[in-house]
Amino acid sequence: MRTETLPVESEFFAPRAAIDDLLCTFLTERAQSAAVPGQSALVLLLRDFIEGGKRVRPLLCVAGWRAAGGDGDPAQAVRLAASIELAHACALVHDDIMDAADSRRGRPSVHRILADRHPLPEMAERFGTSGAILVGDLALVWSDELLHTTRMPDAHRVAVLRVVDLARAELIAGQHLDLLTTGDLDVSLETALTVVRYKTAKYTIERPLQVGAALAGADPRLMDACSAYGVPLGEAFQLRDDVLGVFGDPDHMGKSHLDDLREGKCTSLIVRALRDATPAQAKRLRAVIGDPQLGEPEAAEVRDILTSTGARAAVERMIEKRYEQALHALDTAPFAHGAVSTLKAVAEAAVHRTA
Repeated sequence: MRTETLPVESEFFAPRAAIDDLLCTFLTERAQSAAVPGQSALVLLLRDFIEGGKRVRPLLCVAGWRAAGGDGDPAQAVRLAASIELAHACALVHDDIMDAADSRRGRPSVHRILADRHPLPEMAERFGTSGAILVGDLALVWSDELLHTTRMPDAHRVAVLRVVDLARAELIAGQHLDLLTTGDLDVSLETALTVVRYKTAKYTIERPLQVGAALAGADPRLMDACSAYGVPLGEAFQLRDDVLGVFGDPDHMGKSHLDDLREGKCTSLIVRALRDATPAQAKRLRAVIGDPQLGEPEAAEVRDILTSTGARAAVERMIEKRYEQALHALDTAPFAHGAVSTLKAVAEAAVHRTA
């Protein structure tokens, strides 16, 4: 959900201002109290980087808390949600380094900003990469501080920490598998979907919901309901991202629609196209996907092949199937009153978005 506000009911977005205020206050205080020379600048860079994010994961954390019966003052759920956002900032900063991405949300990425600030051209790139790694590390350290200072019963804390640990380990495993398969156009559809599940689906929807639910003391049945809804919706979310990465409007996306093709990302869209392409089409896809010099004419060729082979339509059907699975899971979910309608709106916005 990259650069457009999700058109879901205001109840879902109600905690956003509190999450933003907590993050801004927390990071501003850290910048003002920084004792080590140069640290304040890194903290302010991190604060600027997280500004403008959609807060999907932290908002889902609060939604999970409410779905599990959390009511009254949401301050601790908001604090836990802010922790999730800082951990996500770490993942994004490091992801941009791994992808050699020069922009994020329509602005320069952290490593690019730091490189451009360095006065010595021969050292700028290394400085930018090294500094960005440290910014990401700092975000993760402070994510843990917010996490461990969130007040909750000890039994709930055990469950929360377990889900947080799972989310982080799964994300790293998914990122690693993504690295292993990037540039390999012969991966199976099953492998491509495994990348989707662990890099995005569980991390984006299922685990944030479960973190919030665990804070409220959710029982195993409710935690399973978070999974039944969150995994297929998370997969649909990433599959939509794959489609938009090639067919979306770059002005709305906040990044070039050439990036995924230049990186050689073998998404489900590409796997399906190669499976059903003519020999000539397959040869052309293999020639241009992964080419760092790929331009708009080549991208237009790829889009034509993805459409003519039926790959785009096939992935659209995969998206709708998972969307329907998520909605079906809500029909029997033991969620608190009001949570189901909110999560239905979230599903609609996540799957049928245009950016």
